[in-house]
Amino acid sequence: MNQFKTHARTGLQYELQGDYYVIAGEEDENPTVGIWGQRHLRWLKQNRRVTYSNLLTAGKVYDYLREIDAQASGQLDLMIRQMARAEGVTEQLKAENPLEWVRRMNSIRNRAEEIVYSDLIFN
Repeated sequence: MNQFKTHARTGLQYELQGDYYVIAGEEDENPTVGIWGQRHLRWLKQNRRVTYSNLLTAGKVYDYLREIDAQASGQLDLMIRQMARAEGVTEQLKAENPLEWVRRMNSIRNRAEEIVYSDLIFN
């Protein structure tokens, strides 16, 4: 049976596991992080453990991840629109040749996602 204890100064909940108290999993309390935030969280846990631990103990990890998610989504949408405009992928093309439009939009989306990954998620 696990016991929870709340630290008076930080407000963080700790869970008794064996003889030690560890920070209770915040992941169950704040599940509203989008896909980009989830990908960045996975990357943080694997590559930036100290940063992840600092954010977790400060109680700011999910605010940070939501911000990353919003930035990544906004950047992706903006890049897709700009790249489509620059490459002449228009509604007219969509009406005249839907398969070509899908092919080109998929290419644009893949390139834009790679840029978001390198700029925000894996950085």
